[in-house]
Amino acid sequence: MSFSTSSVGSGSRTARRTFEFGRTHVVRPKGKHQATIVWLHGLGDNGSSWSQLLETLPLPNIKWICPTAPTRPVAIFGGFPCTAWFDVGDLSEDAPDDVEGLDASAAHVANLLSTEPADIKLGIGGFSMGAATALYSAICYVQGKYGNGNSYPVNLSTVVGLSGWLPCSRSLRNKIEGSQEAARHASSLPLLLCHGRVDDVVAYKHGEKSAEILNATGFRNLTFRTYNGLGHYTIPEEMDEVCNWLNARLGLEGSPS
Repeated sequence: MSFSTSSVGSGSRTARRTFEFGRTHVVRPKGKHQATIVWLHGLGDNGSSWSQLLETLPLPNIKWICPTAPTRPVAIFGGFPCTAWFDVGDLSEDAPDDVEGLDASAAHVANLLSTEPADIKLGIGGFSMGAATALYSAICYVQGKYGNGNSYPVNLSTVVGLSGWLPCSRSLRNKIEGSQEAARHASSLPLLLCHGRVDDVVAYKHGEKSAEILNATGFRNLTFRTYNGLGHYTIPEEMDEVCNWLNARLGLEGSPS
């Protein structure tokens, strides 16, 4: 059982929020360890449910780390507390972004990856709010820093987002286009986004718009997959896509070249 706290701040005298993360579940690789992926659950869920699914996938070279988000009041539920990677009040481009909460969760994920061996490829994936946090982590990696300006410490090889959305999209173009290094990282980072066309929680249009914004901002190595009839959950066809994509992008042993 692993519990961790993370506090974030800008260095000013403003009060910092402290976030207490829940239990982390680890799925060990059944074969030669070549990659480690932190997988992030959706709003109100925990790391255990996804670890059980990931353990069944035919990816013997991947170690999965499935943390549990802090329990916090969530605006979209009228302040009712549940596990959440950040606070969210509305799934729209006009909604304010909880950069402090996003930074704390992105830092927690990076800390989990930072202790992996140097020759292991690192990735982040997630579902719904977990996918949003994974995409935010991708932005931090590409920029080399979190939203609060602190440096981002790990080198990502892949990011996967299922049924999610892109936080902080309004300011993304300025962040990437202002830096040659950020543009270079963005163009080379493999991203897989998947979304169901009848998703009634995170509408399909949010996933589609997120992919469009990322592509327009310079994330050229992006794959966007859609599934007719799929709601806000996953199906074997989608997880097969994830497996094939990870095998190909990470160059895992036993995968077709």
